[in-house]
Amino acid sequence: MMKKIRVLVAKPGLDGHDRGAKVVARALRDAGMEVIYTGLHQTADMIVNSAIQEDVDVIGLSLLSGAHMTLFTDVTNLLKEKGIDDILVVGGGIIPEEDIAPLREAGITGVFGPGTPLEGIVDFIKGNVKR
Repeated sequence: MMKKIRVLVAKPGLDGHDRGAKVVARALRDAGMEVIYTGLHQTADMIVNSAIQEDVDVIGLSLLSGAHMTLFTDVTNLLKEKGIDDILVVGGGIIPEEDIAPLREAGITGVFGPGTPLEGIVDFIKGNVKR
């Protein structure tokens, strides 16, 4: 029996809107994944430390404030500093098309905008998680 995929869903920065993160978390749970939701106003350090403590396979970042280039890359940079390369990092929110390639280069493997089908997010994680 395969172990469940463990996903940490986090809201970095001062963004106070978490409905989308909760909808995605529910979809991941419904797909059989184990989900830990950290809540609002998380720092990169808090997110990475939680990911380590919870031994997750995936970090899902959600941000609507427009600070994704800084806050998402803070998380991937901290993972690199700690020598962690086996956690899949994905992000979602209001992300302009021109920011997607730089985010991917920074280590955000999957980038999802508004209207992305939940099945697409689930399938992406299942297909890209590092086991």
